Amino acid sequence: MASVLVVEDDQFVRSALIRHLTDAAHTVRSVGTALEALREVAHFRFDVVILDLGLPDLDGSEALKMLRGITDVPVIVATARDDETEIVRLLNAGADDYLTKPFSVEHLSARMSAVLRRSRAAGGDAPPETVLRVGGLSVDPLRRQAELDGARLDLTRREFDLLAFLAARPGVVVPRKELLAEVWQQSYGDDQTIDVHLSWLRRKLGETAAQPRYLHTLRGVGVKLEPPL
Repeated sequence: MASVLVVEDDQFVRSALIRHLTDAAHTVRSVGTALEALREVAHFRFDVVILDLGLPDLDGSEALKMLRGITDVPVIVATARDDETEIVRLLNAGADDYLTKPFSVEHLSARMSAVLRRSRAAGGDAPPETVLRVGGLSVDPLRRQAELDGARLDLTRREFDLLAFLAARPGVVVPRKELLAEVWQQSYGDDQTIDVHLSWLRRKLGETAAQPRYLHTLRGVGVKLEPPL
């Protein structure tokens, strides 16, 4: 059972989704605008958000960016747009999965199950006392906290996932394709996605691509994390 927020302005579609999710024993709240969705996630904890892109007050892609600014909850985008470039852009902007309208309730259930499995595995597959340490960097996968030289790092969900994945493999060059598959759960994507997150992560680690300390990029090969010399 999961706590689900449905963001959909079409009353017919919204009612059908609520009925299906409730029948499947999920707890459901629903809203019809982006601003209402932002208020909901600010006040309640959800396991997954189903976000329609065609909202009356704000384009769903903008709503996605705003949601990502305040919560790490998994988001499944429901869209009538089937352009591959647009879908990649949404995934890069923080969507965890997408459904192209019209879709069946069975398809929705399968996508929800997959997203929830990934989310729960990311938060609970590390032993309670396992803290990853690389030089002055410590990463606690269970509590989803990271520190550098004793100072807490303020990381987004994706930044933390990327750092934790690399910290679990210190000194190992991880191919970009593997990062996309394991961190972004994508079989394809733009290298720019990784570069942008690496840039943000480097900034928070107090380094640059020109003067790396922990994060090292091997052009055409991949990325590795290792302690400073």
